[in-house]
Amino acid sequence: MSAPALFQAFTPSTTAVAGNVFATALVGVAPLILFFVLMGVFKVATHWCALISLATSVAIAVLAFRMPVGMALLAGTQGAAMGFMPIIYIIIAAVWLYNLTEKSGRSADLKAVFNTIGRGDQRAQALIVAFCFCGLLEGLAGFGAPVAITCAMLVTLGVPKIKAAVVTVVGNAINVGFGAMAIPTTTAGRLGGGDPTVVATDMGHLTWVFCLFIPFLLLFILDGGRGVRQLWPLGLVAGAAAGAGHFLTPSVSYELTAVVASLLGFAACYVFLLLWGPTTPEECATSADESDKPTGSRIGLALMPYVLVVVIIAITKLAKPVAEFFSSTDVKIPWPGVYGHLLAADGSPSTAAVYSLSILSNPGTWIFVTGIIVAIVYGKNSSGGRFATSVPEMFAVLPRTIYSLRMAILTIASVMALAFVMNFSGQTTSIGAALATTGAAFAFLSPILGWIGTAVAGSATSAGALFANLQSTAAAGAGLDPHILLAANTIGGGIGKIVSPQNLAIAATSVNSEGSDAEILKKAAPYSIGLLLVLCTLVFIASQGWLGAYMPS
Repeated sequence: MSAPALFQAFTPSTTAVAGNVFATALVGVAPLILFFVLMGVFKVATHWCALISLATSVAIAVLAFRMPVGMALLAGTQGAAMGFMPIIYIIIAAVWLYNLTEKSGRSADLKAVFNTIGRGDQRAQALIVAFCFCGLLEGLAGFGAPVAITCAMLVTLGVPKIKAAVVTVVGNAINVGFGAMAIPTTTAGRLGGGDPTVVATDMGHLTWVFCLFIPFLLLFILDGGRGVRQLWPLGLVAGAAAGAGHFLTPSVSYELTAVVASLLGFAACYVFLLLWGPTTPEECATSADESDKPTGSRIGLALMPYVLVVVIIAITKLAKPVAEFFSSTDVKIPWPGVYGHLLAADGSPSTAAVYSLSILSNPGTWIFVTGIIVAIVYGKNSSGGRFATSVPEMFAVLPRTIYSLRMAILTIASVMALAFVMNFSGQTTSIGAALATTGAAFAFLSPILGWIGTAVAGSATSAGALFANLQSTAAAGAGLDPHILLAANTIGGGIGKIVSPQNLAIAATSVNSEGSDAEILKKAAPYSIGLLLVLCTLVFIASQGWLGAYMPS
């Protein structure tokens, strides 16, 4: 590879193919279509889907978008690095934490705790975990940790593996835009030239509607129409409480929206189940062994991994001096061969080519810290011999966990490499540019940009970075409020995460069912598309000013 080819400057173009934005978009979307066709139609193993689509994307970047060969390859290495840190790092930590509860046997006591809270109904327990607990983790951590931990927890409660994965990715979607202290919202607001608080408020005035009916979708996934008929009061309570949090919190402190909403939902469910009990079919009933009823100390130890991880991450995110100090330790790395040569439209170096290596600000680090504490406590406390193990045995779970994740690690690294090649070459933005030519109708289509961005990159934050400026520009051209479109982009990103290959790989791995990505996609995709259509309709109505108080101007 010659030096000139490696270090040649490159500016992505949305009209690279035949000078036409639509032809360019059609070519640009090809790797993504290929990925889903290989996975969903031909049942190709996910890591091969990712690798084949990655090779296709590199070829398209070089031949159709005229990206230098060296830069296309190095863009993929930056994506792979992003895949390893923070994403794979978080997944290993989360799965290890779950495996500690399984290896120690403490998962039996965890089931007993949730059996009491959920009145012996597995569906009620799963609803609380997938909607409230997952939302809390999303608000605090994000970056794959909520899906990994929640999937594993649902399997511990006895939910079938594929069902656990589907109910988690659907239940998680509406909080993604407010995830990790609302980083996606902040990113969309700042890069789109809007006020993040206004964007978040507009989001909350839309997402509360989804909060009302998503619990019913989760009950349907768990037990079909019977689940909805028998537990609709609980679903209504969970949705109404979380919806109130989404509607009211953003204007006060938008960073805490998902946290407050999820805590409200959890508290409302707990209190309601003290007063009301569902009709529970035998096959959905759970029971605890009364002859081995856990003591208070055993209950505390069973809950410790999940309570501790929430507390530790909350401290690292909510204590401002701590959060600012940890963020200040992030190492910014201009990616070799890409930074300074990948140029924005104005000729300036693209900041997307700067890789941020996060250790202390990475939630994975604090999940690992939680795991270390849990490993030591479990190894030294057998609860009277009931859970006999040792500290070395607990730490030996970690290398076995990493080995079991080897194919998932390859998949996620490849998917992230694919995302970066598509993003840096202009393949992804060409799709957005084509949609933005639709004028006033763009209000209906704008959420699709966020959906596509997250489906490709696996991150609603990345979707905001990709399309926030385009959303604002399109809004100005069509006479629309840019804040509404930025809100649409961010919420759409959360819904797109349901079908993101990265998210599917995390879910499949966390339920110990590698290779089931295609089956999870087949079951989850209709919910993602349905939610997206609802969002498109609501955004169009809101953009016309027809929602009144539900969408401030």
